[in-house]
Amino acid sequence: MDDPRDDRPTRAVPAGRAARVGQFTRLGLGVVGGMVGEGARRLARGEGVKARDLMLTPANIARVTDRLSHLRGAAMKLGQMISMDAGDLLPPELAAILARLRDQAHRMPPQQLNNLLKAEWGADWRRRFKRFEPTPMAAASIGQVHRATLPDGRELAVKIQYPGVAQSIDSDVDNVATLLRVSGLLPKELDIAPLLEAAKTQLAEEADYEREGQQLAAYKARLEGDDRYVVPGLVPELTTPDILAMDFVEGVAIEELLTEPQEVRDRVMGELIELVLRELFDFGVMQTDPNFANYRYQPETGRLVLLDFGAARAVDPDIAAAYRDILAAVRREDRDGVREAAVAAGFMSAVAADKHRALVDGMIDVIVTEFARPGPFDFGDRGFVAGLREQGMRIAEDRSAWHLPPAETLFVQRKISGTALLAANLKARVEIRSLVDAALD
Repeated sequence: MDDPRDDRPTRAVPAGRAARVGQFTRLGLGVVGGMVGEGARRLARGEGVKARDLMLTPANIARVTDRLSHLRGAAMKLGQMISMDAGDLLPPELAAILARLRDQAHRMPPQQLNNLLKAEWGADWRRRFKRFEPTPMAAASIGQVHRATLPDGRELAVKIQYPGVAQSIDSDVDNVATLLRVSGLLPKELDIAPLLEAAKTQLAEEADYEREGQQLAAYKARLEGDDRYVVPGLVPELTTPDILAMDFVEGVAIEELLTEPQEVRDRVMGELIELVLRELFDFGVMQTDPNFANYRYQPETGRLVLLDFGAARAVDPDIAAAYRDILAAVRREDRDGVREAAVAAGFMSAVAADKHRALVDGMIDVIVTEFARPGPFDFGDRGFVAGLREQGMRIAEDRSAWHLPPAETLFVQRKISGTALLAANLKARVEIRSLVDAALD
């Protein structure tokens, strides 16, 4: 099963509940030990000590990253979600290390993989294929992907879920929440229970590969006839709750667009942003995971390849209406309207909007001003982001103003923020106003 030429590390996935709890216990002890040691060193130097600063040391963040990469599943997925959701607003040290979770999973050892395939497809599973590549093309948070060829020559990509992932979702989410609480990064007043429950629900959906197969087929049907996008075809006879089989589609990593001319980057990102708006206002269904690995690009055809529909979910009409209100207010440069719509949608609390009115209005003014500038929006120009981060951090210093939007809103915003982050990485320039006009009108 294994390829001796592949030198990437393998690491067995802890499948049992006790094994995973043990991993979290060791992680927690390591983090606390690191905080105590760093605190002692700072006190000896006569420096002030804050729990948040002790938590965000490079050693502690690396410790958390390594352990979550080993656990995979919901634990690693939550780290990825944090890195994509927060974008530019995370502390730089945390953002840099969390970003490693987007592509740092280890692959399963050959024996663990073989046992899983025998359990799903039977002891003679190899007879189903002309060839099955033993080394995965990709290893991510919930599963790893292998290339395979059917006897008739059809090329497939087969996504195989790590053992124990679906069964450990609830405990993994609870354990990550406990780590956040112990670290002091979250105030006691902040009620994250609704978000945790929603995260458990979505992660359970993502771990059901039969459900993902249905979402894949439905999304392919929605884009039928639109040659700008490519969605793989489903192979239902090989798909199970733990295995998803689909057509293999050629393409390069979306980040390789950086080597393409500016007009190509602009066009592709414009098409992706248009698709997000269609999901929000037309389809009523959104693929809410903006992980860069979920997009690929075909240089020969110029088409965008869309992958991974485990996080596809219906968009609440009230949430779509809230985004419509906010965009409409931004478009007409109605700053008071933006603030009122943002509070009504739950993006910020009325307390924060009133108590920190000047800072909130300053952030809104930056957004409205940038949107109103003539010409394409330059995602590569991050000059305005520093101001937004500074104002946001000043508001965040007041923990009584901390507020979590509704969980369903956060899932949509995750896609929007992640798409903007990709556009920034590609230094794309996009005519945002015309896309918003078309979506709203």
